[in-house]
Amino acid sequence: MTVMNAVETFKAWDYVVFAALFVVSAGIGVFFAVKERKASSSKDFLVGGRQMTYGPVSLSLTASFMSAVTVIGAPSDVYRFGASYILFGVAYTAMVVASAELFVPVFYTSGITSTYEYLELRFCRAVRVMATLIYMVQTILYSGTVVYAPALALNQVTGFNLWGSIAATGVVCTFYCTLGGLKAVVWTDAFQMVVMVVGFLTVMIKGGSAVGGLQRMWETAWTGGRLRVFDFDPNPLRRHTFWTLTIGGTFTWLGIYGVNQSVIQRCISCRTKSHARLALYLNLLGLWVILFCAVFCGLIMYSYYARCDPWTTQLVSAPDQLMPYFVMEILGQYPGLPGLFVACAFSGTLSTVAASINALATVTYEDFVKQSCGNLSDRASSWTVKGLCIIFGVACTAMAVAASHMGGIVQAALSIHGMCGGPMLGIFTLGIIFPCSNSKGATGGLVTGIALAFWVAIGSFMYPAPASNSRPLPLSTEACWWTNSSVCPTADDSHLGLMGASARPPLADSWYSLSYLYISAVGFIATVTAGLLITFLTGTVYLRDRRHLRQQDTLRDQRVNGSCLSQRESGNQ
Repeated sequence: MTVMNAVETFKAWDYVVFAALFVVSAGIGVFFAVKERKASSSKDFLVGGRQMTYGPVSLSLTASFMSAVTVIGAPSDVYRFGASYILFGVAYTAMVVASAELFVPVFYTSGITSTYEYLELRFCRAVRVMATLIYMVQTILYSGTVVYAPALALNQVTGFNLWGSIAATGVVCTFYCTLGGLKAVVWTDAFQMVVMVVGFLTVMIKGGSAVGGLQRMWETAWTGGRLRVFDFDPNPLRRHTFWTLTIGGTFTWLGIYGVNQSVIQRCISCRTKSHARLALYLNLLGLWVILFCAVFCGLIMYSYYARCDPWTTQLVSAPDQLMPYFVMEILGQYPGLPGLFVACAFSGTLSTVAASINALATVTYEDFVKQSCGNLSDRASSWTVKGLCIIFGVACTAMAVAASHMGGIVQAALSIHGMCGGPMLGIFTLGIIFPCSNSKGATGGLVTGIALAFWVAIGSFMYPAPASNSRPLPLSTEACWWTNSSVCPTADDSHLGLMGASARPPLADSWYSLSYLYISAVGFIATVTAGLLITFLTGTVYLRDRRHLRQQDTLRDQRVNGSCLSQRESGNQ
């Protein structure tokens, strides 16, 4: 590509296509509100009456965690750093196998609604409350950023209204979550997953044609070093290597999938344990498809701009704007197609935020409201949960507004899964794999894991790693007729961070430069190690012959049966 064309902005048909996404999503919520109007219990609302099947649940799982950050950010990462991003496929595989074979069966057979109820059954209420609060902070912060980051990138490139898109996203997600419950979330996610794939395929087909075909794209990407996938450097400070992407990526995604309320809630909504496990394995195929599409789009985008990089020439002000800019350049003259891509990006946003709102309402109701107010009638519990959906919908949208005034919040929030997910994975691993661990060990381990994970994550945010660790690949501007520079240097001043070069502490180029994919592993190892050590020091609690677990099961069954009896009596009255 030798000359930059004038980039189009949104036209009437683009708004029509984009608006159709919101209309259909809201319509699904209305449909399930009408269909399930007689199913008024919180169980029906929160876990779909535990009658969901594996098909829609698998699509919902994929859509929820392949957010607009993936649609916009992953191609940009491949554009700058190469196709090693594809190695996340190995991490996805390990994560799904571990989740399906270890974690989900335990949660499903426990009969729980909130994932963190297991921690009270296994350890004590204090551990449950701590884990729930950590999850709530993590989810609100991440959801707000998922709304704001793509809206900002699309606004600056396409002219799409920033606050209009943020408000529409918050309103629509809250609307169909409040009306239709988990069934609406799952089926809307399934629809949005289809939109994401269609949007990606549109960009791939038109982009491949624009660069002269797949062979030309492949040759250009090879010449530019974008196809060097395997780097076996064991240095943990390197941003992306085979080891960080596979081992670090596995810990990161296990913290997101294996013990995350949003995922577990949909798995336990399935009618059988086999359906729950099959949903996870089919979800793996969806993750592979989205990953392949994102990497392929990144390679096509690099081939298109191989000789005239828009970021170097300041046609875009941030790397996350590269994908929207590319889409508007190759599809801008086709009415409706730019709107399809924006719908693709916001499908990821809608699915992520909707799942988060539903999960937040679930843990708040199960872990706090029911514990404080006792057993509520079906009608009262249903209205309470719907009210919580509205509250958390407003909170996630407000977080998006706050993100606009906090310059570094995007990077911090994108690593929040590692900061919180690793310790959470560690605490559940203590309970499931180590029967000797006790409540004191669990509490101390969780505190230790959170402290270390937050320490390294916040330090890396304040003092980003130097380019020698991240190693961005060269970007050329030799064919840009309006600039005299030929090649963009790979190093920049991003490693100076918030505090500047003179204020960098001794840990800035070691501990704080640890690959972001290892943050989750740090939290996991610290939680498990400290938990076992404290357990050993305070006295182990062996669950001989599983008598302790049977006692906990009996207590839980009595509580559930008592709840059902109270609700029936309340209904009869």
